[in-house]
Amino acid sequence: MSSDQPAGEPVIRTIAMPADTNPSGDIFGGWLMAQMDLAAGNLAARVARGRSATIAVEGMTFHKPVKVGDEVSLYADMVSTGRTSMRIHVEAWRRNRYAEESVKVTDAIFTFVALDSEGRPRPLSELQD
Repeated sequence: MSSDQPAGEPVIRTIAMPADTNPSGDIFGGWLMAQMDLAAGNLAARVARGRSATIAVEGMTFHKPVKVGDEVSLYADMVSTGRTSMRIHVEAWRRNRYAEESVKVTDAIFTFVALDSEGRPRPLSELQD
């Protein structure tokens, strides 16, 4: 696990809220995965210049818990593109709201496919308005 926060600004920054907890009081992994999917989807939409859909998630391991009130920052970088697909690496970092230090909590590769107006895969080179 890297201790170096990614360069640049996060794609999404949000606050973990009490409604997103499990019975132990930690934030649900599913909530964090959804935030990561939103971050990857934001980058996919810009690259595809249109609609896209998540088709796979690879390698998600939760290294540290996220607590209520933590600021969660999500960074997304394009790993590769294919004819219709995009592989996007997303890292999630948490910062206690009263501290300066951020800690990486998980990362994964999200694969998206660009879609046409009928929901079928389309080449990334077909730019949408």
